[in-house]
Parts: sequence; structure tokens; C-alpha cells
Amino acid sequence: MEGNVIHAPDTPKNFPRPSIFLAGTTTPLPNGDNWRKNLVNRLANSKITFLDPTRKDWDETWKEDASDQRWADQVDWEMKMRETADIVVVFFHGSTLAPISLLELGLSAKSRNVIVCAMPGYQKRGYVEAVCKLHKCTLVTSEEELVSAVKEKFGLHYELWMRKGDDKVKMSDLVDFVPEYP
Repeated sequence: MEGNVIHAPDTPKNFPRPSIFLAGTTTPLPNGDNWRKNLVNRLANSKITFLDPTRKDWDETWKEDASDQRWADQVDWEMKMRETADIVVVFFHGSTLAPISLLELGLSAKSRNVIVCAMPGYQKRGYVEAVCKLHKCTLVTSEEELVSAVKEKFGLHYELWMRKGDDKVKMSDLVDFVPEYP
């Protein structure tokens, strides 16, 4: 995976902005792809920091219970990073009901800084559509649309080019501009 990705449990005090928390299903897509890796790779040159809750050391010994400190620390990390992020992306597909992802959507929707991808075939799509409509969240139906929505949200749709002698140069290669966020 390329790009600037912070995985749980890493908690830097400061990280480059803008940032996206990658909420949503951890179950692989039906074709075996990983939607988080796909999104990060498609936006690798964007200077976005991705806050990714997936971790390599998660295994079947973890209990979804506050008595398991590993699990409690993970949930705490996810809550803090979701609140810290400039945008929350929530991803749903038909391979799972994703109850935790529905909770993440509910916790984040009022901020309106949420982009939701609910793939066709997701069983709770009607509920997701209703929440997005109520809270004016961006709703898309494919990974391709998700990439476009993130680019639009951060103003990354247009690449400016200029001539430098006989060469054509991207303006972003000449200027390291990242807007300030409060």
C-alpha cells in the first residue's frame, strides 16, 4: 500500500492534513480485493493521510469485550481517529451486514463530512440511503465513484499544468500546497 497510511495502534500527535478515516467493512470484497488498499493506491499522490483501523496482529484470540485490553485499545483508537479525521469514508458491500460500520455511519453522519459507498446488493442499503439523505452525506455506489467523491471533497479533480521550457510540468510538482484545516 502506498500513500501516507497510519494503522492502528499508531497514534501520532500530528500528521499531515487532510485526513480520511477508513470506516467500513473489513470483509474482503467478493472478488477478493481490499477496498481500503484500492482507495489508498488510487489516491497515493494526493498527500492525504489515511487513518486505517486494520491491523496485522488481530486474530481469533481477541474478544469483543472490554475485558480484552487489546480490543478496548483498538475501539478507543478507532473512536479517536474517527473524530480527528477531516472526512470519514464508510464502505458497505453485499458480503456482510457490517453492523459496526452502520454504527460508525450513525456516529459520523451529523458532521456531514462523510462519504458513503454502499455497493449494489448491500442488504441494508435502504437504511444507509435514508441516513445519507437525512444528514446530506455523499452517497456513491462503486469504488470508482468513491475515488471521485474524495477528489471532489478535497478539490483534487483538476490538475494544473504549465510549460517550463519545452516541458509540460504539473503545478502540484512545483508547489507543495496543502490547505489549512481548523
